[in-house]
Amino acid sequence: MFLVLLKKELYNEFRSRELILSMLVFGLSIILAYAFTSDVSRVIVANYAPGMFWAMILFVTVLGIHRSFSYEKEMDAFSMLIAAPIDRGLIYLSKWISGFIFLTVMELIVTIPFFKFLLIDFPPNPLMALGTALFINLAIMAVASLVSGVAMRARLSEVLLPVLMFPLVSPVIIAATKISGGIMAGDHYQLWQIWLLIIGSIIVIFGLVGYTLFDFITEE
Repeated sequence: MFLVLLKKELYNEFRSRELILSMLVFGLSIILAYAFTSDVSRVIVANYAPGMFWAMILFVTVLGIHRSFSYEKEMDAFSMLIAAPIDRGLIYLSKWISGFIFLTVMELIVTIPFFKFLLIDFPPNPLMALGTALFINLAIMAVASLVSGVAMRARLSEVLLPVLMFPLVSPVIIAATKISGGIMAGDHYQLWQIWLLIIGSIIVIFGLVGYTLFDFITEE
């Protein structure tokens, strides 16, 4: 059943392409704003680049996750979804994994323009950077999918979502910035492994909480 729900999420996006395109356009707009307003040396930009990148990802995630849940708000389709004889925790997992896929695709597209427009060098270990980015994406979407499920039924969900999400996801963004900064600087793994453990803890905690409590979260 999980695969069926995941297929539904991917098919909806493949048919409309609204979510990834909106995330992509917003992300590129932020990169251009960074590039044309950063009138400092390349060394300073490189030092702040990890934080700038993950701040961009945070804003793009809010846009994408709100759109992901807004599909079901139209014609109250979400009520019909939760009325189906399925484990509601699987709905959370499908939103989590599909959001992870959409966010990863968007990151793969905007990463090259980010480095090119800001005139900074690519990480010395790109495979490690890619692997940690995937791990961080899982943590971001674990938090975002849970918070979006809470805020979806609210009248001002587009306002409530960032208010609830930013404080909860801020530890992920801080850890992501430390990890990416260490990788770009060529630091040894032991110097930033504690931040990777924090990311892993957040994935486990929010993943279990989301799967366990999504049944209650989706109630009126």
